[in-house]
Amino acid sequence: MTDPIVYGGFTQAELDAQYNNRARVPESVDIMAAYKARGDAYIAEATPITDLTFGGTPAEVLDVYPAQNASDPTPVMVYIHGGYWYSRHKDDFRFIPAGFAPAGATVVVVNYALIPDVDLGELVRQCEASVAWVYKNIAKYGGDPDRLYLTGHSAGGHVTAMLFTTDWDSFGVPASSIKGGVAISGLYDLEPIRLNYMGPELNFTEQTVSDFSPIDLKRTVDAPILFAVGGDESSEFQRHNGMLPKAWPGETDELVVPGLNHFTILEDFSTEGRTLNGAARKLMGLS
Repeated sequence: MTDPIVYGGFTQAELDAQYNNRARVPESVDIMAAYKARGDAYIAEATPITDLTFGGTPAEVLDVYPAQNASDPTPVMVYIHGGYWYSRHKDDFRFIPAGFAPAGATVVVVNYALIPDVDLGELVRQCEASVAWVYKNIAKYGGDPDRLYLTGHSAGGHVTAMLFTTDWDSFGVPASSIKGGVAISGLYDLEPIRLNYMGPELNFTEQTVSDFSPIDLKRTVDAPILFAVGGDESSEFQRHNGMLPKAWPGETDELVVPGLNHFTILEDFSTEGRTLNGAARKLMGLS
């Protein structure tokens, strides 16, 4: 007897393998450890303003990395980290600003509460609140509140897309202040996540899928957004990357960076002279 199909032509084991990035990239632990060391070295020279509070819980904090060698108000990158909504911390991603602050961007790295401490709705709301805080406060740190660029990887890529569907008026933020976005290796239809091995841990319901799948939601931010994925990522991640460029009206672009997996794509994003870093800088008007 053959195993039953669970989703999209995949058996349970096949579906799980499509989304188990740590199993697909056994060296991922070493890659993330190297990123952590790179970030720790960078903050010694970058002197960020850390653990600024934007909400009412200990998890709702962010770090601001002021732009280097910039005198005018600068474009602002807001970065939302990944970790499948239930792992990682902003301090694991201190290396991200190294690719943008030296080029003249103010970079904000956001922390948020994780599942199961909160549900996905609260997690997204916290990230929305972080953007509202940035809009209202970033001028104190040299950033231009009318030039916000929202970025994120993996679960953070999902949240980035969600932020393009937010009712920003309810947060006191003009949607026009968001000038662009980069969603990296994101997940835009949560149904296969509900059905795969993470389902019990995340507790995604059919209602969660309906409410928080960007593919089913209306875009509210009229700004260019780039969807990027590594060429060595699974066919499901490749499929997700093409969803919103095909479905959403407005300016969307799709980029597949050859030879990169779910983890090494962050090296490409955060390193001057690399493909994704160059695309993000161009979007932000940086050299």
